[in-house]
Amino acid sequence: MAISSTEITRDNTTRVVSLDVNQVEMDALIKRLHDLRTQNRGGYVCFSTVHMVMESHDRPDFGKRVNGADIVIPDGMPLVWMQKLQGRKEANRVRANDLMMHLMEYAAGNDLKVGFYGGRQEVIDAIKKRAAAELPNLQIVYAYSPPFRPLTPEEDAQIVSEINHADPDFLFMGLGCPKQETWMSEHRDRLKAIMLGVGASFDFYAGNVKESPEWLGRLGLEWLYRLTQEPKRLWRRYLILNPRFMWLAIKQLLKSEPPPNL
Repeated sequence: MAISSTEITRDNTTRVVSLDVNQVEMDALIKRLHDLRTQNRGGYVCFSTVHMVMESHDRPDFGKRVNGADIVIPDGMPLVWMQKLQGRKEANRVRANDLMMHLMEYAAGNDLKVGFYGGRQEVIDAIKKRAAAELPNLQIVYAYSPPFRPLTPEEDAQIVSEINHADPDFLFMGLGCPKQETWMSEHRDRLKAIMLGVGASFDFYAGNVKESPEWLGRLGLEWLYRLTQEPKRLWRRYLILNPRFMWLAIKQLLKSEPPPNL
């Protein structure tokens, strides 16, 4: 059952250890994002995973940035299971890459503009090439691979000016967690675009990293697939953070009141 766009608000969330996670559905999400854009103010969306939950638990200041987003989307089955165990029977996972592609299609068909910020230049080039072939009507008005170092205030101001001049409706962020969430939070009041922290979706869409099969994700084993793809980079995230998350989730459930519909 789809939920209406008016229900996807920061008041309709479920606590998952450290994050307030929305109950979401794809079509309602896209409508809600369009509604946010028509308000002509900056906004941002976070895709919550076990990694993000644990980053927020270990760094409460970062958790405040994520919880300050307009929408926190569950992009990991453990978070959906936690929502369901707390009474959100219609809880649903929406993967960042899926929403990015659906939103690009929506933008192409509704005269909306998109931008991309983050990733390596070759990844940006591959994204533009694929989008041009598959979505010829999509307006990509901004695409930039920033340097892999802290920006100077002058560089940052220039980037803000260029993004606002290009005026994308939706700005996809590929800096990775926690950098992209911090960047979005710090720039919310300086940009008019709705920012979406899609992270590795840049690499998935560009085709240089394989995305986990959907059936494996539904079993909550996407982490295992990604670990086999990038073991040196991801081993700590999954082999240390995942068991800690399970322990904290169990503690939360044991302390919480049973949901009224269980």
